[in-house]
Amino acid sequence: MDIEQRKRELVKEFSPMLRKTTTISKIWIGFLIAVIAVGFYALILQFTKGHIVTGMRDNVVWGIYIINFIFFVCLSYSGAFIAGILHFFKTPWKNSVSRIVEITTVLSIIIGPIFILLCIGRLDRLHYLFLYPRIQSPITWDIIAILTDLIGCFLYLYLTFIPDFSILRDNSDDAPKWRKKLYSILSFGYQDTTSQRERLNKITRIMSTMIIAMAIVTYSVLAWIFSLTVQPGWNSTIFAPYFIIAGLYSGVSVIIVAMYLIRKYYHLNHYIRKVHFVGAGIILLVISLLFGYFTFTEYFSRWFSHKTHDIELLETLFNRYFWEFIFANYIGVLVPIGILFFKKFRTIKSITFAAVIAILGLWFNRYLIVVPTLETPYIPIQDTRPEFIHYSSTWIEWALSFTGIAAFILFFMLIMKLVPIIPISGIIDQERKSKKIKPKIIL
Repeated sequence: MDIEQRKRELVKEFSPMLRKTTTISKIWIGFLIAVIAVGFYALILQFTKGHIVTGMRDNVVWGIYIINFIFFVCLSYSGAFIAGILHFFKTPWKNSVSRIVEITTVLSIIIGPIFILLCIGRLDRLHYLFLYPRIQSPITWDIIAILTDLIGCFLYLYLTFIPDFSILRDNSDDAPKWRKKLYSILSFGYQDTTSQRERLNKITRIMSTMIIAMAIVTYSVLAWIFSLTVQPGWNSTIFAPYFIIAGLYSGVSVIIVAMYLIRKYYHLNHYIRKVHFVGAGIILLVISLLFGYFTFTEYFSRWFSHKTHDIELLETLFNRYFWEFIFANYIGVLVPIGILFFKKFRTIKSITFAAVIAILGLWFNRYLIVVPTLETPYIPIQDTRPEFIHYSSTWIEWALSFTGIAAFILFFMLIMKLVPIIPISGIIDQERKSKKIKPKIIL
C-alpha cells in the first residue's frame, strides 16, 4: 500500500473523533463547564472575602490546595519521566499510550501551580517572587523548576505533534478552512522527508533525555521544600526519592485510568489492547512495592526513634486521622499489590480498579503529610481555639479543587478534538519499519 493512501485512510478513521461531537460529549462538556462556573464563583468569594472562607488559619496555613498542587505537579513530573523513557528506549507499544502521557504531563504542570496561587493571601504581591527572589529559598528554586519543566514539556509535546499536524494538513480536504489553516501553521512546513524525519527524531530524543533529568531534579526540589524544615513529619532525608516514587505511582495510575476511558469511549480496542494494560499493571505493581517500602520506612523510623514531637504526630495520625491513615497506607497500597500480583487478576477492569484505589490512596497520603503535621506544630501556638488548631476544608476549597479536575478533563477533550489521541505518524512509522507500506518518494 502506498504511504499517502495509508495516511488518508488513517485520517478518515480518526476524523469522527476530531470533528464530530456526540450528544454524550456535549452533555459532558456542559457539565464540566458548569463545575468550572461554580469554581469561578467560589474564587470570587475567596478573593473578595479573603481566606476566612476557607479552613486555613494561622496554624494550618496549607490545606487541600497545596495537596492538589503536589498531586498535579507530581503527576506532571511522572508523566514527563514516563514519556521520556518511552521515547528514549523506543518502547514497542509506546505509540498507543505516548500521547495520553504527553497531554497529561503538560496539562498537569499548567493546572497544578494555580493551586499555589489560591493559597496566597496577597496576590497583588505575587510579582515580588520574581523581582526579589531569594536564592537560598527552596520556593524560589521550585518556581524555577516548574517554569523550566513547563517550557520543556510543552516543547516536547509540540515536537511530537508536528508530524500529525503535517498529515492532517495534507489529508483533510473536507475539513473547515479554519482547521486546515491551523494545521498548516502548526505543522511548521514539515513535509515528512527522510532528512526532516531524522532531524525531528534526533531533536525529540535529546528532549526526552532532558525531560527525564528535569523530572527528577524538579520533583526533588519540591520535596526539599518540606524536608529542609525542622518540622516533625517533614524533616526527612528520604523525602526526595519518596516523592519521586509517589509521583510515578500516581502517574502510572492516572495513565491507566485515562487509557481505560479513552479505549471504552472512542472504541480504540485495536490500538489500546490488553497487553498495554498488563504492561502498565506490572509497572504499577513494582512501583507500589517501592512506595509501600518507603512509606513503611518513613513511619517506622519515626515510631522507633521515640522522639517527643514524632510521637505526638503519630498519635495525631492514629487517633484523629485513623481511617484516613488506614486507607492511604494500607488499602491504597496493599489492594493494588494484591490485585496486580496474581496473573489471573490482571484483567483490564481489575487493573483499572487497582489504579483508581492507588490514586485515591496517594491523595490521602499527601493529605496526611500536610495537614496532621501542621496540626502538630514544632513550637505550640498560643491560641488554642479548635478552629485555629484543626483544619476543616470548606465548600469553597472543594469547589475550586473539582474545578481543577474539571478543567483538566475539559482541556484534555479539547486537545483530542485537535489531534488524534493515537499518533498517526507513529502508526505510519511502525508500518514503514515492517514494510507494510511503500516509502514516500520525493522528486
